[in-house]
This record gives sequence, C-alpha cells and structure tokens, in this order.
Amino acid sequence: MQNLRYVGKNLFIEKLSIKNILKTNKTPFYIYSENQITFNYLKFANTFKKTNPLICFAAKSNSNLNILRILSRLGAGADVVSGGELLKALKAGIKPNKIVFSGVGKTEEELKIAISKRILLINCESESEAKLVNNLGKKLKKKVSIGFRLNPNIDAKTHKNISTGKADNKFGLSIKNFKIFLKTSKSFKNIKLDALSVHIGSQILSDAPFRKTLNVMSKLIKELKLNLKYVDLGGGFGINYTDKEKPINLSKYSKLVHNFSKKINCRIIFEPGRSIIGNTGLLVSKIQFIKKGTNKNFIIIDAGMNDFMRPALYEAFHKIIPIAKKSSKMRDKIEFVGPICESTCKFGVYKNYPKINENDFVAITNVGAYGSSLSSNYNTRPLIAEILINKNKFRYIRKKQNLLKLINS
Repeated sequence: MQNLRYVGKNLFIEKLSIKNILKTNKTPFYIYSENQITFNYLKFANTFKKTNPLICFAAKSNSNLNILRILSRLGAGADVVSGGELLKALKAGIKPNKIVFSGVGKTEEELKIAISKRILLINCESESEAKLVNNLGKKLKKKVSIGFRLNPNIDAKTHKNISTGKADNKFGLSIKNFKIFLKTSKSFKNIKLDALSVHIGSQILSDAPFRKTLNVMSKLIKELKLNLKYVDLGGGFGINYTDKEKPINLSKYSKLVHNFSKKINCRIIFEPGRSIIGNTGLLVSKIQFIKKGTNKNFIIIDAGMNDFMRPALYEAFHKIIPIAKKSSKMRDKIEFVGPICESTCKFGVYKNYPKINENDFVAITNVGAYGSSLSSNYNTRPLIAEILINKNKFRYIRKKQNLLKLINS
C-alpha cells in the first residue's frame, strides 16, 4: 500500500495516525484508504485503456456499500454472485447495464430479480440454468441476454481452494458439453447468447495461464463461428502478500488481450476484485495476552478468524506490523493467534519480531479483499467496525454490530 508508512515510530495510513484513531475506537476494526482504492482502479483502467473493457468489480471481494459507491463514481460495473450483491450494487449507483451475474447455483428468485432489473448479462454455468432463465424469460415476456461460463480445464497454479478453471472444479461448463448445448439452444426463444465467460482462479501471479485461456477462447469462437457482443475474461489477478511475491505484469497481459479483442471483434469484460481492493485495508487489533509455550510464545490478539477468515480458509499469509515501531527485537519465536476456539484461528509465525507487549496494537495488512466480506458471527461475536480514511479524516462505513441485538436476534 503506497499510503501506508511510518512517521517517526507511528504507523500512518494516508495522513492520519492510526494511534489517533485508537483514541476513540475499540479494536478490532477494519480501516481502508480511499485514495488507494481510487489509485488502484484508475491504474487498472489505464493499463487496459487501448482495449477499453467494461470493468466489473467483483463485489464478493468487498461488498461494503460505501466502497461500491466509490467504485461506481469511478465508472466501475459489478460482478455479483447473489441477489443480495446485485441489489447492493444497484443501491450503490451502479447501472444495470454494467452488472454481470455469475455463480453456479442461482435461485429462481435471484434470476427473477436479475431479469426484472435488466442487467447486462446472466453468466449461466449449466444447461439447466440456461433452461430456467429461458422459462423465466418466457413467463416475464422478456428476452434475456446471457453469457455462458466455460471451464477450459486450465490449471492457474494457485491454491487449490481458489482454483476454478480445472475439469474437477464445479465452475462453468466443459467445452464439449457447451458444444452439445449450442446445438439445442436455438429452441430457446427467450434467451440470447451474447457472451462467453471464463474465470480460472484467484491470486494468479503469472500471465501464462491467462495466455492459455485466450488461446482456448480464440480457437473456440473461431471454430463455432460465434457472433458475440462480449467476452468476459474474469479476474484473478494476484497481489504481493509477501516481499517475495511479484504481482502479475498486467501491462504485458494487456497487449495480449488487446490483440485478442481485435481478432474476435467484441468488447472485453473484466471482473477484478483483489487487485483493486486487496492492498487498501488493514485489520487493527490489540494484544490481549502473551503466553509462553513450549516451542514458541503465543501473541493472543482480539481479532479472530470470524473477523478475518483467509488464513484459516486458504492458509494465507498476511504480514502483521506494529502500530508503534520499536527498535528492539523479541528473541523467541512467536505466533499471532486469535480468541476463537479453533486451532485454525491463527495469523502467522515470526522470528526476531519487533518488541511488543500486552495492550500494544498491531495491524494485519492487505485485508481489503475477502476480509470483512468473509466475516461471521461465529462464537456469537459481533461484526466489527469498518472505517474509511481520506487524507487526514475518517468516517465509519460500518459500525460495530450491537451485541445485545445479536444475542436477541
């Protein structure tokens, strides 16, 4: 994050000291940099400027209404995977003709909402879904624009839990089955195939899997002589969670996409999430206790896996930094853990970590994507606050959930 730095010994986000935020806010809480969100989106748009794609932000990565509003003002559309996300995107001011609806198990109620709101595309992921959309279109007396999500059987070389383009993944339709469906699709009078969609995974750091995908799509469109309005290339662009990781070279990929779009003569859609929002957020937490263990010391913080699920769900590493930096180091190996009664409620092991004490504060970095959106009330814990920073001012974009309301609901 360009907007995160130490001034003296204190951690600042934009022009605001986190220490000052802590004076009036109890941990844990999320904070985001509005200027970083804007920077990331405009950088992405500029990288693909020659192609002029429709950029549909993946709302599942962070569905906070205020963040969606920022992106809407910048010109973003939305990639949604539920009826709730669809309605939230519309409430944020995103136009229906900039919304695509993805997901393998859309309900009839969700599809009715999508059809009635006249969104750009429903990306179908099975023959049964396409038939259902056709039947609903007939009942509602509307012809519905659909895309079909393909499963190209390409290994994105990412974590198994976020791989979506291999044959054994649940997403999309195999090319063989898509060809079979295409032969019968003319009998469906209330749907129109306007797009092909593909999304091969998340946190991808190389353009090689994307290059393979473009080749597969190009050959298929040519072979079947498809007349499409759009090709939705999904998202999945990775960020560097560690100093050793290098993010994907999007400038290099943009040239491949531009050549591809000229060949097929239709508009490109992207569905970036993590690459827009991932590095914009911190999770600020307090050190409750430090407990000596046999092989390491446990740093017990007040943020739990219910607040931030990625390490437990994906074995993900997120760098943890102190709010107030100290020059001395801790000699023992330490592990940051949370209060949830699960062994997977842990956030990282460190050696030679800066000296910290009970009641000090730390920040888990790069939590903008799949942080708050994956949070839950597990262990009957309230959802935590979310704060948005712009220069030297901050405002709540979600207040902490009231515990009494939670236990009575």
